[in-house]
Amino acid sequence: MWKVKKSKVHGSGVFATKDIKKNTKIIEYIGEKVLKSEGDKRSAKRIKDFLHSEETGSVYIFELNSKYDIDGFFEYNKARYINHSCNPNCEVDIVDEKIWISSIKKIYKGQELSYDYGYEFDKEDYKDHICKCGEKKCIGYIISSDDWKKFSKHISKITKR
Repeated sequence: MWKVKKSKVHGSGVFATKDIKKNTKIIEYIGEKVLKSEGDKRSAKRIKDFLHSEETGSVYIFELNSKYDIDGFFEYNKARYINHSCNPNCEVDIVDEKIWISSIKKIYKGQELSYDYGYEFDKEDYKDHICKCGEKKCIGYIISSDDWKKFSKHISKITKR
């Protein structure tokens, strides 16, 4: 249904090997289940070590619930190669303590899979997460679409100065 190969967005990506119907569970995001405190430590270290890498993503820590994260840094977790997009064709579903990437629209053979990473807008850190999705409505940074209004207000304040 999918394969990992070089991506124009960033490093590697996951691409459909056949058409995928809307609302299809595609791939599980797997890895080591860790306490949030450990997930936070690993995130901070990886951001420091890999933030500006062209090939390696920087975090791979996925929030499972209020107590645990999944550390998907491991090579066996092919879902870690799915890139962010400001106009995604997938979303994240957490079902029975499993993280699934599912299609939210029809995906055609050869298209790259993507989802909104859901990074909260932070006035200090957003510039560290540049978006390269290339979509018409790309805002230039990996910020959750839920926070685009906050980002827009912030940018308008800066430009008024």
